[in-house]
Amino acid sequence: MSDAEKHNAEMKALQKVQRAKIAESGDPERGLVLVHTGDGKGKSSSAFGVVIRALGWGQSVGVVQFIKGTWITGEKQFFDKLGGVTWATMGEGFTWDTQDRDRDIAAAEAAFAKARHMMESGDFDLIVLDEINIALRYDYLTPEAVIAGLEARHPRCGVILTGRDAPQALCDYADLVSEMREVKHPYQAGIKAQRGVDF
Repeated sequence: MSDAEKHNAEMKALQKVQRAKIAESGDPERGLVLVHTGDGKGKSSSAFGVVIRALGWGQSVGVVQFIKGTWITGEKQFFDKLGGVTWATMGEGFTWDTQDRDRDIAAAEAAFAKARHMMESGDFDLIVLDEINIALRYDYLTPEAVIAGLEARHPRCGVILTGRDAPQALCDYADLVSEMREVKHPYQAGIKAQRGVDF
């Protein structure tokens, strides 16, 4: 048997296994919960890639930003021009800007109340809770409250939760968890964040 024939036989065997897995797996008949976490760059960027995919299928999408505040980002400008995304920027900026824990907690709770309303409404196929894991990391929200909100979501609503240091309870609850790992970052070389790459 030639190398090409061996390769062809191996691919057919792999396809057979994959088709059997697909046949066994069922439609969950509900939106999935995805967690994008880790110390590497790309958590929100990946979530916005999924937003583009959902929009491509004509799905309705919402975004609730927990931390970015008034920071102008490329993705917000793009989706404002494109339309089709309901956007709520609820945070007041990074925590070191406010230095007021009570105010940060109130902002996080208001953002999550907005997110719960959107998740439960039945109006959305996908909602991104951008940087919510940061609010969890600083104990502005509890994992229990967030999981309760996810449990109460409309069955069609999928949710992506982004930000480093996602709590274990949230990772255990999620359907998919992706961890971005930093190998090298330009900030380490003294290069500041750049438009179009970092924001």
